[in-house]
Amino acid sequence: MTSFSLLALAWLVLISPASLAAGASDGAADRPRVGLVLSGGGAKGMAHVGVLRVLEEMKIPVDMVVGTSAGSAVGALYASGMSVAEIENRFLEMDWLSSFRDDPGRAYKPVRRKQTEWRFPVSPGLGVSLDGLHLGAGIIAGQNLGFILNELTQSVALVEDFDQLPIPFRAVTTDLETGEMVVLGKGNLATALRASMSIPGVYAPVKLDERLLVDGGIANNLPVNVAREMGADIIIAIDITDALVGSDELQEAFSVFGQLTTMMTRRNTEQQLDLLDEQDVLIRPDLLGYGVADFSGAAVLFELGATSARGHAVELNRLVVASDAWQAYRARLTSASRETEGVIARVEIEHDRRLGGEFLRGRIRQKAGAPLDVEALEADLKRIYGLGYYETVSYSLSPSAEGTRLTIKVQEKSWGPNYLSFGMNYEDNFDGDTRFNLTSSLRVTELNELGAEWQTGLQLGTEPQIRTQWYQPLDYGYERFLVAGAEYSRDTISVYAPEGTRVAELDVSFRYADLGFGVELGGNAEARLTYTRGYATVNKQVGTADIPADEVHQGGITLQLVHDSLDDAFFPRDGAFAGIRGRIEREGMGSERHFDAITGMALGTGSWKNFTLTGLLYAHAVTRGEPGLENTIRLGGFRRLSAYAPGQITGDSAAMASAYASQTFGGPITPWFAGMGLEVGNAWESLSDARWHSSVKSWSVFTGRDTFLGPMQIAVAYNNKDNWTAYLNIGFSFTQLFY
Repeated sequence: MTSFSLLALAWLVLISPASLAAGASDGAADRPRVGLVLSGGGAKGMAHVGVLRVLEEMKIPVDMVVGTSAGSAVGALYASGMSVAEIENRFLEMDWLSSFRDDPGRAYKPVRRKQTEWRFPVSPGLGVSLDGLHLGAGIIAGQNLGFILNELTQSVALVEDFDQLPIPFRAVTTDLETGEMVVLGKGNLATALRASMSIPGVYAPVKLDERLLVDGGIANNLPVNVAREMGADIIIAIDITDALVGSDELQEAFSVFGQLTTMMTRRNTEQQLDLLDEQDVLIRPDLLGYGVADFSGAAVLFELGATSARGHAVELNRLVVASDAWQAYRARLTSASRETEGVIARVEIEHDRRLGGEFLRGRIRQKAGAPLDVEALEADLKRIYGLGYYETVSYSLSPSAEGTRLTIKVQEKSWGPNYLSFGMNYEDNFDGDTRFNLTSSLRVTELNELGAEWQTGLQLGTEPQIRTQWYQPLDYGYERFLVAGAEYSRDTISVYAPEGTRVAELDVSFRYADLGFGVELGGNAEARLTYTRGYATVNKQVGTADIPADEVHQGGITLQLVHDSLDDAFFPRDGAFAGIRGRIEREGMGSERHFDAITGMALGTGSWKNFTLTGLLYAHAVTRGEPGLENTIRLGGFRRLSAYAPGQITGDSAAMASAYASQTFGGPITPWFAGMGLEVGNAWESLSDARWHSSVKSWSVFTGRDTFLGPMQIAVAYNNKDNWTAYLNIGFSFTQLFY
């Protein structure tokens, strides 16, 4: 036997399972150090999990992990000691779409935001100042993604040196200013992953150590060299980088952009592939047909990764260890010392100059000396984010001499503090009644240390309106506040004869100022007392009805209590709305009228899978005096007794009950819905005149899809007088019936 053969035999003996099992440990000192390198690739990164499953099935230990973008996320979870089965379960249960949204949900917004958001639903991240308009650094700030990463890495939240993780780990990012690779091996693990996954233009960059960091795939999508520098003897590299496509597939702007992105990552990937030698293992899962956003295909991507790894079983077999050595390795990972949060010793808040720490402390319930309540803390941070002042609101844990330190970090919107939002609503019954309005709002925020705001909204169209108001909190917690405002609005009202014929059109306009005092009652309710002073003008435009022009002074007090926990302003699938408002007009308050009125509305909605059922009750009653024509309640129109024309049903008092059932189809990307509804009600001179036999009914069927402007719906309605009406509606919200 030659000397070369003897050396080869000796090497095989050294790395054989039997030799690795000889000691009580996993034999890491007696075998080559294995480095796992995971490339970026969006949703395709879930194929990495399938490869990890095969490595565990074969009993192949990993001594270090390096990842870029999606690879860093998968790698960090494995490096933290999480089993492959748990990683798979987490990914299958995760709401991936939420990571591409910053909005934590309507439930975390204050009631005052909810009252107007149906008018201005489009908030494109557009700021305004004296030097022009400003945009954010990314379509998505990464607010929800940050919470997701915090939750996934919670077990190692206090580990600041990534070499101290159960498996040493590195996350690769790119310096946005220089384009250079930045390797993160220390700090907060969730923040490191957030930086490595920050796709430029999609997610906002992460500022860390005075550098703006973005997706590591730009500089190094398959960081083989980083694993070498960490001391890896053998590298298992998993490459899911997209391949370049042919000219026949480059016909659209998106495909061209994708090709340019692939060129950038493919080039640096090829450079890293040149660093692999014969003893290394390169695995390239066949992911043809899957893209970076195919998160719904998680289960299939797991299997594709596993299948590809099994195809390299012969190459991988030399890295297998014996069962007892493998058990020792896994036991070391799962029992690795992990500091738990325990009691929070100190709460620190990192903020900038606009709003002070007291503003934030008044909204955070977590106290020093108490155990960490993650659920309550995240709820508080989501409510802070819901105020609309911050680009991100995050937290991190770190060890200190006193114990666990909780750091709350808020990042002001770079395009603030003045913001534009927009909206549109449209209603057409194809019978001459068309309503179309464009809306815009300017919100000037953070006007003092308590968080005062000044908002001005403008609506142009068939129902012009302008309102400006100052909102002034009276304490840091927003529990008490003052609102001072002024408003002008105008509407055209159709007058109908008893048989349903339109006989005239009136122009009704309102001009008034108001001052209110309010109290927040938890996150979803508020009470408000408001004094209003102004006047209304009624002018006949066309028609034969004998209605004289009139100008009426108004002055009165309203007391309003509102609860709003609906999950969506336009197409709610869960939650409730309840509002009651009492109004008093008296001569001593500046009014020419003398009357009392009360308005109430209750709405409840619930969903089972894709089926949604919604019920609504609405009533308005004049309990004393005569309110005058300008205060008449008008029903008719879309979902106000749909089979009747807008304003066809009028009276001093009114009531309506309705129920709607709908089914959603098409999945989360392109959902559409269809359903049916029943509305029953009428208007009377007095609510005491209301009788079931005097009510009118409207049955309807509808279909549509949700849009950024609110649901676009086509509906057909039929009433109990054999009349049919069709509607095209965009931007209807149930809550506008009350406000």
